[in-house]
Amino acid sequence: MESKGLQPMDSEQLRENAHKMVDFIADYYKSIENFPVLSQVEPGYLRELLPDSAPNQPETLQNVLDDVQAKILPGVTHWQSPSYFAYYPSNSSVAGFLGEMLSAGINMVGFSWITSPAATELEMIVLDWLGKLLKLPEDFLSTAGQGGGVIQGTASEAVLVVLLAARDRVLRKLGKNALEKLVVYASDQTHSALQKACQIGGIHPENCKLLKTDSSTNYALSPNLLSKAISDDISTGLVPFFLCATVGTTSSTAVDPLLSLGKIAKNNGIWFHVDAAYAGSACICPEYRCYIDGVEEADSFNMNAHKWFLTNFDCSALWVKDRNALIQSLSTNPEFLKNKASQAKMVVDYKDWQIPLGRRFRSLKLWMVLRLYGLENLQCYIRNHINLAKYFEGLVAADSRFEVVTPRVFSLVCFRLLPPNNNEDHGNNLNHDLLDAVNSTGKIFISHTVLSGKYILRFAVGAPLTEERHVTAAWKVLQDEASALLGSL
Repeated sequence: MESKGLQPMDSEQLRENAHKMVDFIADYYKSIENFPVLSQVEPGYLRELLPDSAPNQPETLQNVLDDVQAKILPGVTHWQSPSYFAYYPSNSSVAGFLGEMLSAGINMVGFSWITSPAATELEMIVLDWLGKLLKLPEDFLSTAGQGGGVIQGTASEAVLVVLLAARDRVLRKLGKNALEKLVVYASDQTHSALQKACQIGGIHPENCKLLKTDSSTNYALSPNLLSKAISDDISTGLVPFFLCATVGTTSSTAVDPLLSLGKIAKNNGIWFHVDAAYAGSACICPEYRCYIDGVEEADSFNMNAHKWFLTNFDCSALWVKDRNALIQSLSTNPEFLKNKASQAKMVVDYKDWQIPLGRRFRSLKLWMVLRLYGLENLQCYIRNHINLAKYFEGLVAADSRFEVVTPRVFSLVCFRLLPPNNNEDHGNNLNHDLLDAVNSTGKIFISHTVLSGKYILRFAVGAPLTEERHVTAAWKVLQDEASALLGSL
């Protein structure tokens, strides 16, 4: 018997139900401020609310949406809430959402240029566009020679593929038995994705050297410390091969000195990767481009368009100067994919620039963001967030009970409540309690880090809907909870 439910791809059913879905999502954003920012449910709650097995007969879309509203949304942390000030919100936008819809509707899987030349070529074009907005060196752009860009899912994937390319480049020279001697360098503020990449790449844990940073460099990696570490390792027979610098670390948005570090890497034959996952977006503004000065020394550069560039997750842009290094490390050539153009290296096969074979048509949403907003609006969007962070920084500085811990660089403010009598152990507990108290209100959500042994609160402006009134309200919550804690001492 033929089912009376949804047909696999009925255009009229798609039209009717897609309108309902768009209305649901639009209503969600319209009312997002009514939700507690952080999920208020306990783990395991959903199993109690949903059946033990899938239905035998089709249900209506309205029934499903009702369950999403009543059962799913209470268990969601609302990243796009204007009162979400933790980490860096996973950005979305009307243009990004439309790009996702179009990509899903076309159902284009761009695993190879053979099946999806439009996906491949648009990716090359849009990454050249973005690279030019960032004023990346010409040898990172596909139009210039041996380099080029590719969209990975995340910065974690980006650092993994370039680390594998760097590893294999060295092993081809020294032999596979040299693997145990290979050494990776970064600061102790570098994202843990680097450590995971080392684990996957077979780098011995003790050879992943995370060099200590402190307030004297605003938690940036010291070139002198790096030089000494490299020299010491070479003297003991180890092989330095990979350096990861960060522009905008997760903890405090520290910026490593790219030019100095790049020259050290070049002098020692080390692959130099720059992770600008968060802060790279800001560098489309001329006044912030200076933070990637020295990128010309890098072998690879990465930024997440899905962090601060109005592009829906997942869209992580990676550029390399030598695409052949990626291809030699990651390519496979099964018989069913062989073709004259690829064999003659006349085309780009992005399947050889990444871990999986298949890939979504992710360039479409980035292309739509660039076209539907334009450079000037994107710059205004970034500047607005930075100005809101400056505003919050001023509020903190004006209250003698608090201090700004590190210089604000982009749209993150690191601050803390000062402990009475300068008791640092008490200070850590006090700020931990303040974080819990603030987040438990459900009105805002912030996060923490630890710098030089101190428990620090982080206030990150980055949600598309955040306005000055939300920052003012957040500060009021922080002040009220701080007063309550200090009053109970």
